[in-house]
Amino acid sequence: MTKFDPEKFDNKYEHYFEEIEQAYSDAYQQLHGGCDSEILRAIDRKVLSESEPLYEGNGKFHVRLPDDIDERAQSLPGDEESFNAVLDEFTTRIEHELHNLFVFEFEE
Repeated sequence: MTKFDPEKFDNKYEHYFEEIEQAYSDAYQQLHGGCDSEILRAIDRKVLSESEPLYEGNGKFHVRLPDDIDERAQSLPGDEESFNAVLDEFTTRIEHELHNLFVFEFEE
């Protein structure tokens, strides 16, 4: 686990690139085999590759998706319901993995 500095997360790819990459990879591996692999792979490559992990405070992260998500979804395999279910689960797991990869110290 890595000690987390919220100020360094502003330059996340300089300071935390490996941790971010690990969180995305771990989330993918958790879903692999448990959902449609064609949809999972497409979301990983066509949507999440251009997403932005954001730190919200208090140990919580959020994955901001590209603005044109609806357009991207139309060109990907699977129906809208399946796409949204996999995307929601994938982003939730990424956010959880980011939290787990860092050591947080909170002021009380």
